[in-house]
Formats: sequence, C-alpha cells, structure tokens
Amino acid sequence: MARLSGCYRPTEGVSVGRARTLAEVYRRFGEVDAAESPLYQRIAFALSESEGALSAIEAVPTPKRHPTVILAALHDLVLAGRAPELAAAYAAGDGDAAGGAAVDTLLRMTDAVVAIAGRRKTRADEAGRCGVLYPAIAEAARRAGANAVGLIDVGCSAGLNLNVDRVGITYGRGQTLGDSSSPVQLSCSVVGDRPVPTRAVPEVAARIGVDLDPVDVTDADEARWLRACLWPDQPERDARLKAEMDLAATVPPLLLQGDAVEVLPEAFAHVPVDALPVVTTTWALSQFSFENRLRFLHRLDEAAAGRVVAWVSAEGVGVAPAIPTLGDRRASGHSIIGLAVFDGSVMRAEAIGRCWSRGRLLAWLADP
Repeated sequence: MARLSGCYRPTEGVSVGRARTLAEVYRRFGEVDAAESPLYQRIAFALSESEGALSAIEAVPTPKRHPTVILAALHDLVLAGRAPELAAAYAAGDGDAAGGAAVDTLLRMTDAVVAIAGRRKTRADEAGRCGVLYPAIAEAARRAGANAVGLIDVGCSAGLNLNVDRVGITYGRGQTLGDSSSPVQLSCSVVGDRPVPTRAVPEVAARIGVDLDPVDVTDADEARWLRACLWPDQPERDARLKAEMDLAATVPPLLLQGDAVEVLPEAFAHVPVDALPVVTTTWALSQFSFENRLRFLHRLDEAAAGRVVAWVSAEGVGVAPAIPTLGDRRASGHSIIGLAVFDGSVMRAEAIGRCWSRGRLLAWLADP
C-alpha cells in the first residue's frame, strides 16, 4: 500500500488532568461509559482502586491516560498472546478475575503498555457506515451520469468503507443492496415512509483513502490494534471486523497519509479520467477547524475545474459547509447526509437524508 508522508498530526486521546483525579476518571468511566460492558466496567473500577495501577498509568503521556487507550493497550497484549491470565478472564467473561488480571498485567508489563499507548490512538473502523454511503454514492453517480466512480474516503483510517460496493446491506422492509454473497453483511434500519433507492453503485475504478495516520490491514500489528479497540465482550463485532479486514486485504486501497486539504489533489490524480471522483466524509470534518472545512470545500471546487466531482457526507448538523441543515438544531443527536456535485463553476448541494447511531438508522429524503 502506498503512503505519502503528511505534515500535521492532532493531539490524540482525551487529556486526563491532574494525577490525583485519575482514579475519578476511571471510576466515572466504569459507571457511565462502560455500563454496558461488565468486563470493562469491573476493570475500570479495579484500576481506579489500585494505587500501583494508577502510578503505572501516570507513566503514559497525559493525552494517552484515558481509559479507552489503556484498556485497548491491555487488549492488544491479550490478542498478541502476552497476557494469558487476562485472556482467560476475558474468555470466561469473569469481571472480577479480569479486574485483578488487568491490574497485575499493568504492573508487570508497564513498559509494554506505555509503549503501545504512546504510539497508538483508538480507532472505530467498522464498515457500518456503508449503509448510509451506498445509496448516497449511487445517487451521486446517477446525478452525474457516471458509469464508474473513484472513491476517495477522507479520514479513512483502514479504508474499510472503500469496500462499500463489496458488502451486503439489509434495510428495513426486506430491502437489500450490495453483494448478497459477501462475507460482510450489514444492517441498517430505515426511519420514515420513504424507502432507500434501489440503484446500484457502479463500477469502482479506484479506492483511495486519505488519513493523518492510515492503517494498513495487511500489517498484523496494525490489524490487531483495530481489534484491540473493540471491547472484549463484543464477539460479534470482533468477528465482523475480522471479516471486513479480510475483505479489504483482498483489494488493498491506496492509502495517502497527510492533511486532507493538502493531499486531495494527489488523490484526484489517481482517479481515472473516465470515472467520477466521489469524496466521502463520515464524521471526519468535525476534526477540522472551520477554516480548514472551507479550505476542504475550496479543494473540491478547484478539482471541478477540470472534471465533475461529487462529495458525499455524513456529518453532524451544521458541520459540513454548504450542506443544508433542514432547519435542524446543532447537537440534536442525528447527522445530515449531504450530496454536493461540483461541475465547473456550479455546485449543487442538497441534504438527502438524516442518520443516527453512526449510520445504523437512516431516513432517506431525496426525491426519486
């Protein structure tokens, strides 16, 4: 997989303030964030109650002390076969044993945890967003009259969503899109009376991912880290992620590393001239400053000087510039699905739907 070096990296994780509040952070994580994960809830409590464990966590750079990072680092050691007692507790679903084993592992392997947490950031790389992307990409191709598309996923991480045409998606009312024989089968519930259009995504001529720190799923260490970011008592999600990574590895995307605003021209250059470039952003632009969101929009407009370009977005209300908000309030709990087509000096932007739960629920709004 090709990579280009980038020029910008964000502050990773969520900073934990003063060391004396670390126990409170882990206690609250167990009470609130991990309430649906008995294993992680008990581990968070155990870490919050162990002075030795908290001291070990203090060896990690401050932005990486957040429970999600430390627990993922411990899970990585489990998946690598380096923490057998913790692995056994996970397999048994024994929260008390997992709490004790997590503390012991952290004390015994502090250097390893510090090294993993220091160089990694947590990921959310499942391809569940394809339920939103598939009909929106097909609609973009229809509006542009395109028989082939080149997909450019900004904030792609491992690029799993670049296989949108190679997964099967079941919507409400028995409607399906994509490849019904794919090893990756997803579901997306439809909200409202309007069905999702049945148009198929045309031939995908290029799959290009752009990210500050892209993940190569053909690298065993990086693939393991993606799995480590899942919670150990979610075996269904782990099985699906493994299937998604295996599928991605059969047709590896081109990964371009760097600031999207700077890298987009290179990405466009890799899309064949007879294919419609479709840029996708799914909850990526919230990581951009307002100025850089406008620069991103300007990059799309620049690319359209020589060819038609489409942009499909799923972003929070008001996050994607030029995409109508339908009068919805910011921070309203859902996102707007946007479609913008750039053709020379003309841009046509429309809100074509709403979605919830990172694409698990979809309300289609565009006219047939």
